[in-house]
Amino acid sequence: MPKIGQFTVTRQGFGAMGLSHNYGHADEAESLATLDRVIGLGINFIDTANVYGNGHNEDLVGRAIKGRREGLVIASKFGIVGGGVSAEGANGKRVAGDPAYARLQLEGSLKRLGVEQIDIYYVHRVDNTVPIEETVGELARLKAEGKIGGIGLSEAAAETIRRAHKEHPITALQSEYSLWTRDIEAEILPAVRELGIGFVPFSPLGRGFLAGATTPEDDKDVRHRHPRFHGDAAQVNAARRAIVEDIAGRLDTTTAQVSLAWVLSKNVVPIPGTRHVKHLESNWAANDLVLDADIITELEEAFPVGATVGARFPETAPAQGPS
Repeated sequence: MPKIGQFTVTRQGFGAMGLSHNYGHADEAESLATLDRVIGLGINFIDTANVYGNGHNEDLVGRAIKGRREGLVIASKFGIVGGGVSAEGANGKRVAGDPAYARLQLEGSLKRLGVEQIDIYYVHRVDNTVPIEETVGELARLKAEGKIGGIGLSEAAAETIRRAHKEHPITALQSEYSLWTRDIEAEILPAVRELGIGFVPFSPLGRGFLAGATTPEDDKDVRHRHPRFHGDAAQVNAARRAIVEDIAGRLDTTTAQVSLAWVLSKNVVPIPGTRHVKHLESNWAANDLVLDADIITELEEAFPVGATVGARFPETAPAQGPS
């Protein structure tokens, strides 16, 4: 099993965001059943954040892990200001990294999750108005108090990662990484490997696109606003996905499993998410799919760095790239 800092984790973790309405309506009973199956499969790494569902996601995870905390590695995040998550100390900003805000948000997350310590606590987005050293310095104090086990960053640039790591060792970096989002390979992935920081890719299936998802009709689904899912961009990207579909057919597996197996071949710990037990079990089975060098080359030639059409996030997103 791989390690992220001092934590031994399963080859895949589970990203819980989609259990709180981000991809349209989520049935709570189904969400809890999926989390139950996550633990039943032996997946020990569960990722959430205070902003997912305005605290609902942490509460949901907290209910699912109650009485089963031992052996689990629980990660959460703070820093994106919105909805029902208190903005006190954030000075009206959409991204906040000031020390008082970090401490306040951690206390809320601990309560919702029903735990005494969050194993990996991420800066969800870097606040460029606050030196990263100040944010990480406060997280180091919270770690010394036993309230968090390790410090994480999300969507941070290589220079920011180095500065943060100098202030206090960083346990993990979480950023988007998949066949259609490979930008981190130039500077960010080499930096975390040099520094011994664990790398946790979110959206390893391209928000479902690499598993076959099409433009969502539900206007409450966040992908409804994502440029990559619309118009000419969707058509061009679907043509690239057809190559993955062809490979999946040749290997007698699924497009999602091929896409996940490619990410797993990079010796990272992805956190695919789903609401459905059958999709969860299918994703987990990708652990057993080993792609040979020729297949990996074919996939990477189909999805060269920067070739995916459309921005990763809507213009209204709090951050659209590493900072």
